[in-house]
Amino acid sequence: MMRILLTEDDKDLGSAMHDHLVAGGHAVDWAKNLSEARDYAAVVGYDLILLDVHLPDGNGIDYLRELIKELESAPVIILTACDRISHRIEGFNAGADDYLVKPFDLGELSARIHAVARRHGHFPEPQFSVGTLSIQAAERRLFRDGQEVYLT
Repeated sequence: MMRILLTEDDKDLGSAMHDHLVAGGHAVDWAKNLSEARDYAAVVGYDLILLDVHLPDGNGIDYLRELIKELESAPVIILTACDRISHRIEGFNAGADDYLVKPFDLGELSARIHAVARRHGHFPEPQFSVGTLSIQAAERRLFRDGQEVYLT
């Protein structure tokens, strides 16, 4: 489980992402603007930040630059409709760990979160074992005697 700060002003997209992440076992705080994001970040330590760029009260890239100074260990994935290479370069140069262009599939969001977490080494893959069975929870895979079991 990761503690995630989701900063997204679109109610439908934010709700879908929030519900998807919570269903995946994460604790998620949803800020709908930069002011709320700053308030959350001031009192909670996050494992990951999902950051929209165009917010009603400011630019997410500017906030990212603030975050990098304050929260050096929290990886950031930018979420935006800006799909030009120059926008991506600006985001990465500002300190983003990944950049996801809207619209996107929630499965891809989960995969990118997992990849960023794995690269940062802070979040080991949860695995549970009972006898000859083992479950990789994040990937939702089941193994028996080391062989993957496919459920139909």
